[in-house]
Amino acid sequence: MIRLAAAGTALLLTLAGAVLAQTPKAGGVAQAPKAGGIAQVPKAGGIANAIIQPEPPGLMLGLLQNGPTQMVAGNIYEGLLRYSESLEPRPGLAESWEVGPDGRTYTFHLVRNATWHDGKPFTAEDVLFSVEFLKQTHPRARANMAKVASLTAPDPYTVVFTLSEPFGPFLGVFEVGSLPMIPKHLYAGTDYKTNPANTTPIGTGPFLFKEWKKGAYIRLVKNPAYHVAGRPYLDEIYWHVIPDAASRAVAFETGKVDILPGGSVENFDVPRLSQLKGACVTGKGWEFFGPHSWLWLNNRQGPTASKAFRQAVSYAIDRDFARDVIWNGLGKPAIGPISSSTRFFNPGLGRYAYDPAKAKALLKESGYKGETLRLLPVPYGETWQRWAEAVKQNLEDVGIRTEIVATDVAGWNQKTSDWDYDIAFTYLYQYGDPALGVARNYVSSQIAKGSPFNNVEGYANPAVDEAFAQAAAAVSPAERQALYDRAQTTLIEDAPVAWLLELQFPTITRCKVHDLVTTGIGVNDGFRDAWIER
Repeated sequence: MIRLAAAGTALLLTLAGAVLAQTPKAGGVAQAPKAGGIAQVPKAGGIANAIIQPEPPGLMLGLLQNGPTQMVAGNIYEGLLRYSESLEPRPGLAESWEVGPDGRTYTFHLVRNATWHDGKPFTAEDVLFSVEFLKQTHPRARANMAKVASLTAPDPYTVVFTLSEPFGPFLGVFEVGSLPMIPKHLYAGTDYKTNPANTTPIGTGPFLFKEWKKGAYIRLVKNPAYHVAGRPYLDEIYWHVIPDAASRAVAFETGKVDILPGGSVENFDVPRLSQLKGACVTGKGWEFFGPHSWLWLNNRQGPTASKAFRQAVSYAIDRDFARDVIWNGLGKPAIGPISSSTRFFNPGLGRYAYDPAKAKALLKESGYKGETLRLLPVPYGETWQRWAEAVKQNLEDVGIRTEIVATDVAGWNQKTSDWDYDIAFTYLYQYGDPALGVARNYVSSQIAKGSPFNNVEGYANPAVDEAFAQAAAAVSPAERQALYDRAQTTLIEDAPVAWLLELQFPTITRCKVHDLVTTGIGVNDGFRDAWIER
């Protein structure tokens, strides 16, 4: 067995993080906290006021996995592990863990002083129950646990996962949004969906649910019995619900709120807000998610069924313009299917720099006859609408005729799920590993109507299927890298989609708020370590 981590290591890492100082931002580009500043001692107390947008449908993380729910409830519930910005696993409810030499046995040693918010002890029985609970309610957890042949608890503070075959990314599936721990004593033998505890969530996390005034705010308060000594520092968190984007920006300008999580204001407001006196901004905290955007190109029919046409689209798009003008300098051009923050990214494999002449040559090769194609934007506000107009202009500049089809969120879901489009914007999370968040978009087994989160473009290539399958089961990182390089090379040649940008959603705070973003999921579990300078 290989010992991978210990609580002492985590303590040292946490203390190291505590001396990072955030600095005011000078321009419109995201700025991370700088190392090497004057060490400051965290101060206990204070109330954090943050925006949550939109208002979550609920906070029971075992039943709901939408973004706003994860952002609030990730500070109420916990997973066995947390992840650094470089996606290295860190202790959570497990203080250490071991992986068997065959890559099939994972043993987790739980912290012994964790309790649920109602005072009941957290034990291995809760882990066993949570896995079975989530296999019924959480599609991603169900997929992540598919290779678990047995799960046992040899003692109250040890759990052992035994896999039917090696699964390379398995150690990356234990963060709070992917596998939140659920209290067995409240849910066992009940109807999960109607359980009264759903409205008063009980976790083991640093904050307790206190109050929810619908349409106004959600209030969390400090967990005085939290299992990490000295944490959390804050007394309370108010998550403010403000439906209008302009009003959310004003709330930060006037001091009503101190924290604007990524995506809570329009992108064109970011430069102005980040230049306010005493404002800090960081693009960190999204490394685990790796939001990756692209154009779905319907591989089944019409001009987009041609590889040469799809390559022409990829060469026609000016990604630098989109980043610099539409996204205010935030993000990176996406050069292939794997984001640069996701494991097994290979920077040497990309192509499709902006080249209108090459696009025109490929368009001629494809036999395109000037048909008008339907272009479907993501209906998430002004930034996305402007981006659709920019891409439409890029395509028309090389001779591709398009019309923008306006929809609301429900309409976009319906059209992409039913494959009723020619070209469609999207972005999806990658969850740190190609086996968890990339393969689903390209393997033929994920071609299925009814979901906008799978292989919507209809691409099928047995060689890519085989490479992804072998890479997921490989134990050696070098072997996995070689297999993913093979898959990436083929995908970039076939161009089943047109990759756009690795998105970056800046978190804007008052600079007096420290250590809010210290992990790969940022604000979603960041309030454990956050403190306010007073």
